[in-house]
Amino acid sequence: MFHILVVDDDLNTRRLMKAVLEENKYQVYTAEDGAKALEVMEENHIDLVVLDVMMPNMDGYEFTKLIRENQDTLPILMISAKQLPADRKQGFLAGTDDYMTKPVDEEEMLLHIKALLRRAKIASERRIQIGDVTLDYDTMSVTRGTETQVLPQKEFLLLFKLLSYPGKIFTRIQLMDEIWGPDSDTGWETVTVHIGRLRRRFEGWEEFEIESVRGLGYRAVKKV
Repeated sequence: MFHILVVDDDLNTRRLMKAVLEENKYQVYTAEDGAKALEVMEENHIDLVVLDVMMPNMDGYEFTKLIRENQDTLPILMISAKQLPADRKQGFLAGTDDYMTKPVDEEEMLLHIKALLRRAKIASERRIQIGDVTLDYDTMSVTRGTETQVLPQKEFLLLFKLLSYPGKIFTRIQLMDEIWGPDSDTGWETVTVHIGRLRRRFEGWEEFEIESVRGLGYRAVKKV
């Protein structure tokens, strides 16, 4: 069972979120501000934080920055009435993984939480399992049954990135910045070349496919 910490200075909001999350089989802790949240985390294992921004004592931005100094991989979902792009930007700069604006649709919030927990599991285990296929980050290898392919670093990182977010469309520029770095002198055409190599390597594999999305970029599709 995943343990979720809800941090919000509004008592009714805390009660509502706690009820919704417990109904969906999560263990829920609550706190009225960032300072109290830190106390809860000292005594309990927390898998994910659902966090308000505007709170007394320690607001969401300050809390997130503090957490990122010590726990880089803890998923944080920031939920706020602040809806301007500058507010969202400040949240991401502080280190949040996701940002939703109030009023929050409960079903959408649950989907965001499931996605964040899935990504955190992938990050901590450094492995992706798709049917009989295993991607192992530590060995840069892809295994299916008795067959193992050790990929060049850039090819593996590209495939791992796409399969970490199945169905999500990435532009060539996004992939270029993520895998090669924003300061790389290599052109975005390199992404196309590497995608072609990956397709040839795994041609005929039924577990996944890399699709081109015309005018946008690429996405990985899981078939099992």
